[in-house]
Amino acid sequence: MNDFVNIPKSHFRDLREKTRGDKVIWATVALLALVSMLVVYSSTGLLAYRYNKGNTEIYLFKQLMFIIIGVGIIYFAHQVNYTLYSRWSRILFLLSIPLLIYTLFFGVSLNEGTRWIRLPLINLTFQTSDLAKLALFMYLSRMLSKKQDVIKDFKKGFLPLIIPVAIISLLVAPANLSTALMIGATSLLLMFIGRVSIKHIGLTVGIASIPVAILILLAVVYYDKEEGKTKDLPVLIESGRIPTWIKRVQNFIYDARQGDKEDNYQINQAKIAIAKGGLIGLGPGNSEQRNFLPHPYSDFIYAIIIEEYGLAGGAFIIFVYMIFLFRSIRIFRKCPYAFGAFLALGLSFTLVIQALINMAVNVNLFPVTGVTLPLVSMGGSSFLFTCLAIGIILSVARNVEQLEG
Repeated sequence: MNDFVNIPKSHFRDLREKTRGDKVIWATVALLALVSMLVVYSSTGLLAYRYNKGNTEIYLFKQLMFIIIGVGIIYFAHQVNYTLYSRWSRILFLLSIPLLIYTLFFGVSLNEGTRWIRLPLINLTFQTSDLAKLALFMYLSRMLSKKQDVIKDFKKGFLPLIIPVAIISLLVAPANLSTALMIGATSLLLMFIGRVSIKHIGLTVGIASIPVAILILLAVVYYDKEEGKTKDLPVLIESGRIPTWIKRVQNFIYDARQGDKEDNYQINQAKIAIAKGGLIGLGPGNSEQRNFLPHPYSDFIYAIIIEEYGLAGGAFIIFVYMIFLFRSIRIFRKCPYAFGAFLALGLSFTLVIQALINMAVNVNLFPVTGVTLPLVSMGGSSFLFTCLAIGIILSVARNVEQLEG
């Protein structure tokens, strides 16, 4: 009997030894993965009815497989000494540039945007911006650690940092403007913490604000308030995704007065879901808006969380992400080496900012974007790259733990 009891204990000890790093971050991953399984299973009912004869278990098992693979990625990534990521960062960054260019011209097209490429043999698609984003923050962390002696110099310190950010952002922007803006903003935040001159950061923000201001101006000028729709756009700006960006900005600006517009269908359904949720929600699996809300298992999964678990559940999700960020900042402060510190902070910033943007879209505090909720939205390439980023953060944490021990 004692032997039977001791076996599990030894297994748990082995598990603790093998899963080094910040235990709180491991716990946040487990919590978000559990939430993901519950909400994805609940929100895929209509999708299952359309494509799988009502068999919702298919998507539950699919999500479970993604979680198992994702945890495996986290485990193996956290076992790698994080200094190796510094060596790989330049290769991955240089690889991501031709991949993004290829995606723009030959990628899988959806909603007038080409964000994915199809992998041969296995016939799966993945979003190249996910790889580019990860590669950029690894490379930026490397450059920040190497340039600390000349970090205030524009030519020697600032340009080598901002040029890679500009390249990736400009290549991502035509198909995914929100991700490009998120990459740029997170990079500048990391540079600010890395002691880059505020004057240089302010200059960059000023230049980047010009096209954003032009987009907002076009949205206002080419909006017919009486008809409640976009006016005919000039030929020069009627190409690519520019009309989509203009329409989304218009929907956000004029939503209060034109709340019943067909163009605002997504956000209106999300509002209904939030209103139905109230304080404690309708209960797990009892969402009603999942049958009306487009993409309730990905872009608008947070609205389903609030509908089923109420404002209390929504606040809990925010709390979990804040704990994750707080623990990552703790790693940043404790790591004695600049590269590891910047790497943990940069990757955690991009994940938490992405989560906040997704939640802000769901509650109509931000224009509609295609940004998913990290570790919660239904699995895909974004889910796996998120797991890789968390594994790298835990690799830094593991190194800090070993130094302290």
